[in-house]
Amino acid sequence: MQAAPSQRLGPSLPGRLDSVDALRGLTVAAMIFVNDPGNWSHLWWPFAHADWHGCTPTDLIFPTFLFIVGVSLALAGGPRLDAGVDVAPLQRAWFWRALRILLLGWVLSALIGLSFGTHWRPLGVLQRIAICFGLVGWLYLHVSPRARWSLWAALLAGYGLLLNTGEDLGRHTSLPSRLDATLLGPLAYRYDPATGLGYEPEGLLSTLGALATTLFGAACGDWLRRSERRLIVFAGVAAAFSGIAVHALWQPMNKALWTPAFMLFTGGVAALVLVLLHTAIDRHGAPPFGRRFGVNAITAYAGSMLMVCAMYGVKWDGRSLHARLYETGFGWMVPHIGAEAASHAWALLQVAFWWAVLRWMDARRIRISI
Repeated sequence: MQAAPSQRLGPSLPGRLDSVDALRGLTVAAMIFVNDPGNWSHLWWPFAHADWHGCTPTDLIFPTFLFIVGVSLALAGGPRLDAGVDVAPLQRAWFWRALRILLLGWVLSALIGLSFGTHWRPLGVLQRIAICFGLVGWLYLHVSPRARWSLWAALLAGYGLLLNTGEDLGRHTSLPSRLDATLLGPLAYRYDPATGLGYEPEGLLSTLGALATTLFGAACGDWLRRSERRLIVFAGVAAAFSGIAVHALWQPMNKALWTPAFMLFTGGVAALVLVLLHTAIDRHGAPPFGRRFGVNAITAYAGSMLMVCAMYGVKWDGRSLHARLYETGFGWMVPHIGAEAASHAWALLQVAFWWAVLRWMDARRIRISI
């Protein structure tokens, strides 16, 4: 644990940008909000994932976080590459951090399994973050920008063509789903031993698309630290509209499969939001809303998941503590504002709770670095 106050920086200077912390923080706050509604049966569509194909606002959250991972790698590693200093110490630090995030993901998976009575999953959100952080971090330090762009294009086109070699893009019949069901079996998110079919939303093959998202973030991070905002805007608009075109003409957007259309559209949107926040916060002094979540992002996410596990795992008269607290504190709202509004009011309370915790930590300049 170390003190690490945020530092407002001028254009093109290396270091920590409030806008990046704010975007990361808003993304984590959104993760907490959509991960803990009062009642999973009552959700407004913007706060639920697309059933399979498609993209809702909720589906933008995870790719935005991976995009920010790439941006942060560029902000941390770019100045060292420009100065020609030895990057080996940074590479070691990134490797060990990726490993710690991976281990934390496995621990959370075990706790989720105990709380919900489900099996342990080797893959998940933190595990995917760890893989993308570690691999793209190595590529950023050891591969030229041109080669990284070539790899990004190869991932984009190659993965799309690979998806077309499968039977279709169905939940259980797509190539990634069949591969995950074969290699992971009962350790996949969903698996039917009778048919051998299943799927894993953070699966092995779909990680190729997630790596492309992180690489795109690293490229935008390089442009950000050099104050080349127009390039980010151009790339963001081009990627977003290309994603829409690919969705309409070739392959649909799909978060679980992380299809090229999904990667392009979500990466483009994330790039445009980054420019907007950078202009407003770093250049014009707007308040960096969300920064407190951003400087302790993994702490907030992991802490919120632990709290969810505790509330679902603890039983009270045969029902979970979560159900009891929600019914007692929010059940009376349902006749007045509707089941969906009450469900999301509970989720908003979870965000407010963690905001208070992180505000307390930030006031004491406490940063827990995983």
